[in-house]
Amino acid sequence: MNYTTFIASSEEYAPSRVVLFGAPYDSTTSFRPGTRFGPTAIRSESFGIETYSPLQDRDLEDFPFFDSGDLELPFGAPDRALEMIETRAEEILEAGKIPFLLGGEHLVTLGAVRAVAKRHPDLHIIHFDAHADLREDYLGVRLSHACVMRRCHDLLGDGRIFQFGIRSGTREEFAFMRDGHVVTEPFSDATLPQVVELIPPDAPVYLTIDMDVLDPSAFPGTGTPEAGGFTYRQLVADVVRICGQLNVVGIDNVELAPTLDPTGRSTALACTFLRECLLALHS
Repeated sequence: MNYTTFIASSEEYAPSRVVLFGAPYDSTTSFRPGTRFGPTAIRSESFGIETYSPLQDRDLEDFPFFDSGDLELPFGAPDRALEMIETRAEEILEAGKIPFLLGGEHLVTLGAVRAVAKRHPDLHIIHFDAHADLREDYLGVRLSHACVMRRCHDLLGDGRIFQFGIRSGTREEFAFMRDGHVVTEPFSDATLPQVVELIPPDAPVYLTIDMDVLDPSAFPGTGTPEAGGFTYRQLVADVVRICGQLNVVGIDNVELAPTLDPTGRSTALACTFLRECLLALHS
């Protein structure tokens, strides 16, 4: 077994529809660091789960995907780190494949979104998170995990970002939502079916999933946990719906900090969730 790749990863790049790559970066983390260890933990612990999903009645062994490993990102230097992430995502897109980014803190999403938006100017983003991430800056810094969705809005403009599960943010962030710049479902995913119907089925969608959207009782291993979150099965059902009905052209899964959960259950959940995401992308 190769414990440096996710379970059932193909050894061949060409036939793979989805390409994993890791961004072990947490230099702008505002509370508890450790997400840079997330991609490695997910890969090594993935061998504790099955390749088969009873939920979807699908097996990873039937759908080739390629794990291209982690980028070697510089500490600090968010501009350079984002450039490197953007370049890797561009290479994957150029090959006609779906980039699947493993974080790392949520800022890494911006690098992948830049690449996807250049290729798909009509891009939409569906965002699961406990936090709005819509600050103009955090302590005077515009490139921060607390600002990543605001930077994505700078790229896409109004009405193209749809947020679910948000239950934390500044007064200014919630005012930004109410002014219609983004479409937000606080605390819930109740309007997800309507959003899926609203977005044309052939429109390109980037799906970004901050794992702290889950309740800390299920997922304590994250830097900024927030009470009142989703259940695991709720989040998986949402991802299966989105991937089954919309044109997902890029995806990420961020903010696992494995060292913050000594029980290991957060990493185990992240492994199973990644399996479900990979299988949903092949629907």
